[in-house]
Amino acid sequence: MNAKTKLLIIVALMLLALMTATIINVALNFRSYSLKGAIEKSNLTANIVRDGLTAHMVNGIMPQRQYFLDQISNNDKIKSLWLFRSENVKKQYGEGFVNETIRDDIDKEVLATGKMVRKIIEHADEIILRVTIPYNANSTGVQDNCLNCHDVKYGDTLGAISMEFDVSDLRTSGLLTMLKIFAINLIFLIIALYLIRHYVTPYTRLFTNLQAGIKKAYSGDFTHNFSTTIGGDAKNIVDRMNSLFSKMQETFGNIKYNLATFIPQGSVSSGSISSGDPLHEAKTIINELSDIYKFKKTIELDASKEAVYTRLVDIIKLKYHVGHFAFFEINSITSERYLFFTTEGDNSICFNRDNNDSSVCRAFRTNSVTISTEFPNLCQACVNSNVNYVCIPFTINQDISLVVSMTSDNIDEVEKMKTHVSSIKHYLEAAKPVIESQILMEKLRDSSLRDGMTGLYNRRFLEEFIDKLMSQAERNQHTYSVMMIDIDFFKMVNDEYGHDIGDMVIVALSKVLKENIREADLAIRYGGEEFVVMLQNSTLEGTMAVAKKIHSAFSSLSFDVNNEKLKKTISIGIAKLPTDGDTIWKCIKFADIALYKAKNTGRNKIVEYKDEMNEMNENDEKFY
Repeated sequence: MNAKTKLLIIVALMLLALMTATIINVALNFRSYSLKGAIEKSNLTANIVRDGLTAHMVNGIMPQRQYFLDQISNNDKIKSLWLFRSENVKKQYGEGFVNETIRDDIDKEVLATGKMVRKIIEHADEIILRVTIPYNANSTGVQDNCLNCHDVKYGDTLGAISMEFDVSDLRTSGLLTMLKIFAINLIFLIIALYLIRHYVTPYTRLFTNLQAGIKKAYSGDFTHNFSTTIGGDAKNIVDRMNSLFSKMQETFGNIKYNLATFIPQGSVSSGSISSGDPLHEAKTIINELSDIYKFKKTIELDASKEAVYTRLVDIIKLKYHVGHFAFFEINSITSERYLFFTTEGDNSICFNRDNNDSSVCRAFRTNSVTISTEFPNLCQACVNSNVNYVCIPFTINQDISLVVSMTSDNIDEVEKMKTHVSSIKHYLEAAKPVIESQILMEKLRDSSLRDGMTGLYNRRFLEEFIDKLMSQAERNQHTYSVMMIDIDFFKMVNDEYGHDIGDMVIVALSKVLKENIREADLAIRYGGEEFVVMLQNSTLEGTMAVAKKIHSAFSSLSFDVNNEKLKKTISIGIAKLPTDGDTIWKCIKFADIALYKAKNTGRNKIVEYKDEMNEMNENDEKFY
């Protein structure tokens, strides 16, 4: 039902209510007015009868009063008329005529009370107004002094007159009057509705047009053209609305899609943003962009990718209120996975084999969001089949990828996590260039800390990280065995065979070092043909075993030089932290002293540092 129809119905109902109230009011007033007229007529008749009877009494012609009464009764409105006397008058003057008797209880009541009684008696075919009026003794004048003729006291009731008036015409007249009023009101109603329809229709059309335009605008379409046939203010409103919508179309028409260029492709239509209201979507996107911008400005100043990872963990915990999740970094080259953070302690919901072979992880392998509710036991790398999960993979570059694994026992919580997927990807996308930059910086920094020829760490690495190594050693109560290694008679190789052969020998020794130490140990090219090896938490027996393996493996090598076999040996000096020295630098120095001892005693041997080898003076001690 449109607005115009509603308005016409409301107006019609109001006019009908007004018409009904008017008819009822007129009917009641007409009846009251008619009855009032009949009552006045009865009072007038009663007064005429009283005066006539008084005249008959004064003139001594009371026996002839019936003619007079008959003349009064002959009125077509008076259906019947009769008189009756009180007991006092009967005692004084007798019973009177036969018809002058008390006929009903109303007559008795009037004689007893001396007050007039009116009563309407309605029948199917007629309406009777019964009026009984008492005659009370008074002494208002000489001729009208009732006490002169009647043996009564002042105010006593002498008798009464009862009259019945036929007021049936009240019903007919009232009905005709109501019909006339109804007809007039009906004509007025029709005219009023026609005029309202005629003058309101343009406004209802304008209203409908405005509704259609606003409905289209709600869905992001501001191309609606408003029109009206009304002049004046309505025309001005339409013109301004058209101008406003034109500007809004230019400004907001494609706002969602324009803003979407700042967010990863496909995110705008996600459940967390799309609502069917482009302005609401624009507001949501702008708020998201604002948060992401603040996040990006913050991580750009972070010192490492680990710091950026920590920021991402905080976003997941604090903004999205995810109670249980794990954050993984995956090396796409080696397929190794590193658990950076988990709310479950050191464990995640995945099998440990996933850490060595990341291809087992369904999310990483398929590069798609993995949601456990989509299929039973969807990811078979999950340890607990009763836990629900949402795993989000994200590729940083060819070398590094990330996986965020959110878990919950509650299905409703998983549904809530699903709505956060796109937004979490926004933050990962914002962090991507910063993480890539940090990775590149790490590579550049690592390359500056490594020897270009051997791939081992260089002396600069040792100088920059020696303090960190010492802090870790003290905090974790680690020990280090320091080996200083030097190639025997290396200068002769360069002088006799050239630096290319010398480089070949150095590369061969670095390879031997890599193959014979653990991942936790360090091999460093200290300078020229000198190398430092640091063994973490190694016993003296273990250190000697590694030194012998290195010594034997290198000694067994042979190099083809100008159709001859070149074999070389190495000398090794060993010192232990904190047994021999309380700092790495002291241990390096003491290992160098042991190496010097090996060279001076014949070379091609392994020498462990002893205190008696130290011939440093007090100044040398301060230096180290």
